[in-house]
Amino acid sequence: MSTLQLSPHDYAALASDIKRWARELGFADAGIANTNLTEDELHLKRWLGEGNHGEMDYMARHGDKRSRPAELEPGTIRVISVRMDYIPPGTRNAWNVLHDPESGYVSRYALGRDYHKLMRNRLQKLAECIHGVIGDFGYRAFVDSAPVLEKALARNAGMGWIGKHTVLINRQAGSYFFLGELYTDLPLPVDTPATAHCGSCRRCIDICPTQAIIGPYKLDARRCISYLTIELRGSIPEELREPMGNRIFGCDDCQLICPWNKFAQDATEPDFAPRHALDGAKLIELFAWSEQEFLQRTEGMAIRRTGYEGWLRNIAVALGNAPHTEEVRQALLSRAEHPSAIVREHVAWALQRHAA
Repeated sequence: MSTLQLSPHDYAALASDIKRWARELGFADAGIANTNLTEDELHLKRWLGEGNHGEMDYMARHGDKRSRPAELEPGTIRVISVRMDYIPPGTRNAWNVLHDPESGYVSRYALGRDYHKLMRNRLQKLAECIHGVIGDFGYRAFVDSAPVLEKALARNAGMGWIGKHTVLINRQAGSYFFLGELYTDLPLPVDTPATAHCGSCRRCIDICPTQAIIGPYKLDARRCISYLTIELRGSIPEELREPMGNRIFGCDDCQLICPWNKFAQDATEPDFAPRHALDGAKLIELFAWSEQEFLQRTEGMAIRRTGYEGWLRNIAVALGNAPHTEEVRQALLSRAEHPSAIVREHVAWALQRHAA
């Protein structure tokens, strides 16, 4: 708990300082929210009850802690929400990669260094800035690392609204940014929640390759390519393989088509720059990586999360969707006897597609 009692005026000044420090630490923006997420909790329970989370059992495992910050971190009465832009200048145009079936598409957020540790370190520094002014206080930093309704909290902190594709949208910066939070016991003044500005637009719903956005503000994760290529550990349903195209880690279509992303800002963090030309590398080259090469080249990257087996599975599907060439067929044949039954299954599917 905080050991220093401030007046409302002092807390308002502190809130202003916190936002300034956040920007100085490399965050694009910061806001402050209370912990009331009653409506979002009801929405989450309906979503879970319908099974839309698929195999992501952790979404339900923590009970109400996700929507009740004080149950996750006792004493929490405010949440400092921050965001950080993630697409660096010079990244290969996403549409060009998607329209090149010989290249593998990796979601733009995953091209460089994994953001989790980087942002958590910055949040710790933000907490140290606060401590330097007021002394000890209660806090805990989160970056997609615990049951936190980060988009709802960011919305309540005035940093954007949750779009029909369920991604947070900022009027001045689109949606290409990461979120992080500091849960705290400081009674800071809260910001005005953002209002929605999607209007009648439904481009994100219409463009989804697998029709995973089953209605405005409602995503069936079991059909989402991000889920299929990252979270799912088993076989990708056959009817969803062709719509995946050349997407081998995540999917950005719903964001790429969003009109608000004409305001997207370039990342200022150099560590987010693409590594190993993954903003448009050739599928055959990626499929040839050994497990050691995969682990070495994805060290410190979010791509590591899919695992080597998942990596080969995803690329096998993309190669099955690639134009038929002898080079593609030989690449697939090189993995036809792979030790993993999952890899063998998806390679066999891809070879069958080319044989047909």
